[in-house]
Amino acid sequence: MSEQQDTSGPIETDVVIIGAGPAGLFAVFELGLLDLKCHLIDILDRPGGQCTELYPEKPIYDIPALPIVTGQELVDRLMEQIAPFKPGFHFGEMANALQRQADGRWKLITDTGKEFLAPVIVIAAGGGSFVPKRPPIPGIEAYEGTSVFYAVRKMDQFRGRDILIAGGGDSALDWTLNLAPIAKSLTLVHHRDGFRAAQHSVNQMRELVDAGKVKFHVASVKALHGNNGQLEAVTLQGADKSEWRHDTNAFLPFFGLTMKLGPIAEFGLNLHENLIPVDTAKFETSTPGLFAIGDINTYAGKLKLILSAFHEAALVSQAAFRIARPNEKLRFQYTTSSSNLQKKLGVA
Repeated sequence: MSEQQDTSGPIETDVVIIGAGPAGLFAVFELGLLDLKCHLIDILDRPGGQCTELYPEKPIYDIPALPIVTGQELVDRLMEQIAPFKPGFHFGEMANALQRQADGRWKLITDTGKEFLAPVIVIAAGGGSFVPKRPPIPGIEAYEGTSVFYAVRKMDQFRGRDILIAGGGDSALDWTLNLAPIAKSLTLVHHRDGFRAAQHSVNQMRELVDAGKVKFHVASVKALHGNNGQLEAVTLQGADKSEWRHDTNAFLPFFGLTMKLGPIAEFGLNLHENLIPVDTAKFETSTPGLFAIGDINTYAGKLKLILSAFHEAALVSQAAFRIARPNEKLRFQYTTSSSNLQKKLGVA
């Protein structure tokens, strides 16, 4: 589904959406009906936001026409719905800076240095950015970015390294499976012999352990050893409180995520209790061309419901069209009766 483009220069598009949760995904649909192209940026490694990261199997009962749907099922259906519009997805990246250009467009820069140019920015970041939880290990900050990593941006960076992964969720298991083939050695540690990850991932991990390709210890990381930011070893503590030294030069702790507003707070918006005030006609912020939908915005009568975010996305799309296509007339059409819209959706 991802739209591949040459990233040697800025990626030019009609709309950049910050956040790939349900609000951002449905915005792609509404914008796509108006022929507006979208790129989405999300710090997570997959679409869905809170729905897939925090409660993928939790039932949701208040989505219109769906008496019951899990968080993951809802995201899967949204992804299917927007497939005809081929949005560009940029996962594992954080919107870091926003600059108004001389031509009126916005330049958005991510923490990896990727640049986007668009006349419209839609902030659909839920409660903010998901930020990895730092383990309570003394001195870990000195190793971050050099030999301690909270996300995998480029797998090849870990080729031939002695990797230690800590955690018991999907991220820990997924990266154990994906990095094992390219690592010199890979060890997984978790404080108990039980996991919150998908069972098939757990089964695959145990098969690798049985085959001698991965080591697993019921243990916790208590100390780091190294110099100048380069990790050489860690101290592991087992369930019986015994401790031992484990040689490693790459440590990936996956201890969950917490929510922070992050760099969005530096975008020059008028914030109210870490929320973005918007109008209720266009859901535009105090800055023209910047919109906010979903849990991150606030207005009189605001309800933090997914269905409210869908309504907000629909109105944003109308306003976005007038900015991105100032010389074109906006025609309001219904998908049930418009053959033009049905062609776009591939159902005509």
